[in-house]
Amino acid sequence: MHLSSFLAFAFFSLLCAIHASGVIISDPSALSPNGYDYVIIGGGTAGFVVANRLTENSTMNILVLEAGIGDEGVLQMPIPFMGPILTPETEFGWNYTVAPQIGLNNRTFLYPRGRVLGGCSSVNYLIHQFGTDEDWNRIANLTSEPTWSWVNMKPYVQKYENFVPPLDGHNTTGQFIPSLHGFSGMVDASLPALNVTIDSRVMATLGQLPEFTYNEDMSGGDQSPLGIGFIQSSAGGGIRSSSYTSYYITAAGRPNFTVLTSVIVTNIIQTGTTPAGLKSFRSVRFLTSSGIPVTINARREIILSAGSIGTPKILQLSGIGNAADLGKLNIPVLINNTDVGNNLYDHTLLPNIFIVKDANANKTFDNLLRNPTQIGIQTSDWLTNKTGLFVNNIANNFGFARIALNGSTDPAPGPKSPHYEMIFANLFFEKPGPTRPTNGSYFTIGTMLTSPNSRGTIKLASANPLDDPIIDPRFLTDDFDIVAMRESVKAVLRFAAAPAWSDWIAGRFGQAFQNATDDKSIDAYVRNLTISDMHPVGTAAMSKKGALSGVVDPNLMVKGTDGLRIVDASVFPRSPSLHSQGPVYLLAERAADIIKAAQVSSATTTTATSITSTTTTLIPIASGTVAHFGQCGGQGYTGATTCVAPFTCTFSNPFFSQCL
Repeated sequence: MHLSSFLAFAFFSLLCAIHASGVIISDPSALSPNGYDYVIIGGGTAGFVVANRLTENSTMNILVLEAGIGDEGVLQMPIPFMGPILTPETEFGWNYTVAPQIGLNNRTFLYPRGRVLGGCSSVNYLIHQFGTDEDWNRIANLTSEPTWSWVNMKPYVQKYENFVPPLDGHNTTGQFIPSLHGFSGMVDASLPALNVTIDSRVMATLGQLPEFTYNEDMSGGDQSPLGIGFIQSSAGGGIRSSSYTSYYITAAGRPNFTVLTSVIVTNIIQTGTTPAGLKSFRSVRFLTSSGIPVTINARREIILSAGSIGTPKILQLSGIGNAADLGKLNIPVLINNTDVGNNLYDHTLLPNIFIVKDANANKTFDNLLRNPTQIGIQTSDWLTNKTGLFVNNIANNFGFARIALNGSTDPAPGPKSPHYEMIFANLFFEKPGPTRPTNGSYFTIGTMLTSPNSRGTIKLASANPLDDPIIDPRFLTDDFDIVAMRESVKAVLRFAAAPAWSDWIAGRFGQAFQNATDDKSIDAYVRNLTISDMHPVGTAAMSKKGALSGVVDPNLMVKGTDGLRIVDASVFPRSPSLHSQGPVYLLAERAADIIKAAQVSSATTTTATSITSTTTTLIPIASGTVAHFGQCGGQGYTGATTCVAPFTCTFSNPFFSQCL
């Protein structure tokens, strides 16, 4: 049974509202009739960063469109320990499923992505890292844009990070390097708030096995993450810190900031063409929770922050993508770009689970998580005093390592960046993964491929925007990736064989793990149980200005367009070799500065575009003929259907036809 089932009773009596009042609305009729300067699609990790920074200018009106809901009344969301139960199979996620994976024995499984204010930063496992300096320098090299290099990105750490003491107040000397961190930024970050039984065993292993070394700071950046050290989590005072609780909350009182929830963006609408031949996009079409189509316009820009799955989906629904794929769905092609939805990189996760000896049965979290009464006590302790187990992440220690290349091309950005990760959890890691047994105690060492070579795709399943896209990461289809995962399992077995674990581990859990004794059987085990580590990137990749490849230029503008920018993990050209949350925060902070700089340049340079209007349009009712680029049909549309000559009403998707 999953942990969420055990929590139902406890949460029924203890749910409370942890919510800040602000400019969140769910009724489109409450939108400003004067329109908005920027419309941001997605109130997730990146979207709220950009919204916060743009609303610092009181003359700019910002609208954020979010498909999900807020966390009002959802007690488990701010509890750090509860990250694993928030997705999948909940109302806080998109509940996607991957296509059958040929590298994983044609298995399919759930693919969690956040569908809530704050996006994945509200439902992830809170791991807080910057990416390595080599990750950022690779982006600078691939884009020929030095402003993306680490030396130029490092100042943004001060803007987004607020490193705070751990809740228990313990001496953190030797657990992190203060000079690497920010102490006055937006998102709280901290070290573990309490010790757990396995911590001392993890550290003892470092003294027993020379191949595993201690690392004083695991955040990356100037410090290589190779080695094993203490997890830094996006939490402070025992409470999750997300883009919603930080960037949104601090901007919530600004009169120029509006967030509209529970809407599904169907497509972005071309509103004109510049003298240089760029297609202008200033309108967004979305569906309300009751299925009513609405059009909203932006005076300056549409900013796509819908994530590595949502962003390429919306682009393709809008006619920006591979012409051959769009043609099969009868979607008119506005920009033929075969890289949209391609280049999907993601980390993989394999929970390597060990059985803990009966003598240690009460020293893991497993029995507690099977006991609704104990869960209720822990929840009450968190709620009233911010004490107990739930103030902490599910793990305190993790590490990163490299494998011998043996002539292979290195997919990592440099020698200081890892190929795989190990994370140590004092419980049966169940979700996503195998179901927790009804008895027994367990210890999990999760291994993650952090520098994958395998690349997949995001493609439309149909022209209906309510249908999920086809998500095909093509996990472990590259030889390097399976070798790296194999070597990570071997490292786990060596680690668990150290004397520190002799009185703790009774054996391996599961026949597949027990049978993993040589390369062939380890590979079979890996392919049979590996899942996603939920860090997709690259589906709207950044590339050099003027290059035919890629989706956005170094300023994050969609190539071939005017007024359409992307700010989310989809623009990373390669997978960061660490956890992706921190790199997205840094990316979004820099993106906000890029957009502000464009405001200054646009004050003296006017781009000539034909814009349909600057007002909110709710199911527009027109008479006579429809102008070029105007709407002329679609589900729920009641306006005119005849286009001004020589244009014809052209199907885009079931909810939108346009005069083209």
